[in-house]
Amino acid sequence: MNHFFSRAFVFLLALAGVTLSCSPPKPGSEIKSPNLIEFTVQRSMPHDTKAFTQGLVIHRGQLYESTGQENSWIGTVDIQTGVAAKRVTLDKKYFGEGITILNSKIYQLTWQTKTGFVYALRTFEKVSEFTYDTEGWGLTHDGTSLIMSDGTESLYFMDTVAFKVSRKLTVTYQEQPVRGLNELEYIEGFVYANIWQTDLIAKIDPSTGKVSGFLNLAELSARAKALYGNADVLNGIAWHESTKMLLVTGKNWPLIYVLRLK
Repeated sequence: MNHFFSRAFVFLLALAGVTLSCSPPKPGSEIKSPNLIEFTVQRSMPHDTKAFTQGLVIHRGQLYESTGQENSWIGTVDIQTGVAAKRVTLDKKYFGEGITILNSKIYQLTWQTKTGFVYALRTFEKVSEFTYDTEGWGLTHDGTSLIMSDGTESLYFMDTVAFKVSRKLTVTYQEQPVRGLNELEYIEGFVYANIWQTDLIAKIDPSTGKVSGFLNLAELSARAKALYGNADVLNGIAWHESTKMLLVTGKNWPLIYVLRLK
């Protein structure tokens, strides 16, 4: 009997070892000696610490934000206060994710329900829904196609009529897949992506999937957490085309930082 339990214990330990060895690596662990993109911090603006930021975008000078968790919402943000006028609040069964604006419409993803929503930009009225086969994380566009992330190393290019995936792109750095792609922003021919649970933003060539460099925002993340103890991970990228400034923030951060890339 003791011999039986001994063998069973060894088997369970072996099984646990197999389980641990098969667990996915932590996002960002494959990034060795990242090529860093230089930037300067121009200023900061207030951000609502209640906002669990999932998407951030600027359209015609207006800042828009989407949030997750319960009472996920989309709103226009007052840059003087950081507080959004909530225009759309999702049903509690949906966990809101990334947003983007194209052709006078707002497109929004949800996390695990595989459902997206389309709203009229001017009124925020929902005009349609669409579905996809993966989780929904970040969303942007290149002027023609929607570009979606799902927390893996993949980017998905979708049309805005049938919402079919026309291309799937694997993102790599030094020949290794870059996992944890989250919030996205399309900037001057490149896709910028937050790497989940890290302080890095990757600059991705959408034709090859190769990462040419990273912004390391560890110092800004540390500042945010020093100012507000419940500040969560970096997430949120918005490009202001006319000033060539990059806005970045995080989930429940007290500030939005305005950066100029070198």
